[in-house]
Amino acid sequence: MEHFGEEIEHLLEFLKTQDVVVGNVPMTNYLFFLAIAIAILLVIMFVARSQAALIPKGRFYNLIELLVEFVRNDIAVANIGPGGTKYFPFLGTVFFFILTNNLLGTVPGFKPGTGTMGVTVALAVITFITFNLFGMQKRGVGGYIKGLVPHGVPGVLWPVIWVIEIISLVIRPFTLAIRLFANMYAGHIVLGIFSILTSIAAEQIIGGLLHGQGFGMVALGGFSAVAWMVLLTALYLLEIGVALLQAYIFTLLTTVYIALAVNEH
Repeated sequence: MEHFGEEIEHLLEFLKTQDVVVGNVPMTNYLFFLAIAIAILLVIMFVARSQAALIPKGRFYNLIELLVEFVRNDIAVANIGPGGTKYFPFLGTVFFFILTNNLLGTVPGFKPGTGTMGVTVALAVITFITFNLFGMQKRGVGGYIKGLVPHGVPGVLWPVIWVIEIISLVIRPFTLAIRLFANMYAGHIVLGIFSILTSIAAEQIIGGLLHGQGFGMVALGGFSAVAWMVLLTALYLLEIGVALLQAYIFTLLTTVYIALAVNEH
């Protein structure tokens, strides 16, 4: 158990935000992986663009086209309406940016750029500013502010409802940021703990073999290690699913906020 405690400390230390210097540029370790994710995303988009054709060919391009159509049709248009395609460039950027960072974080030894509050808050603030600007552009500044209060509210309640709506509006970016950060950070904690347990079980098997322990004890240790490995693999696949899900949820909520901003309600 003492060894387990030390490994947990190393895991938490690994997940901390640390200052690094790349070349002559000071940055944090999370920003370093964020830059890698951006570079990977740019390469993916340029390659996909070069493979664009009337009849798509290749699994890579088909996968990218499938994701693009999913964000455009099943998220943007489905929640905003036919005019949702106008906001697809922003929503597509948000989705692929978060997805690339999240998936990069599933690579052993790597960190997701979305694994720190600084990045998720910045992303949420950008989203907050953008959907408010979309609303003001569509309905005018005065119409947008007035439209925060739903139609049919009695005049005497208008100031109270308006204050409540403003508070709700301001809270939105913080809920976006916290949800994304908490899920990515918690996922790494869980994966790290099960990786440590699997490693400890494997070490015990090797130790038992070296010290001539009975076959039964070694077999029991081997079964435990295999069980932990199977569970770890399942959790790893689940983490990949969470990376996809969190990109979807963040983009979906952003789309809902845009719909509320640009549509009468």
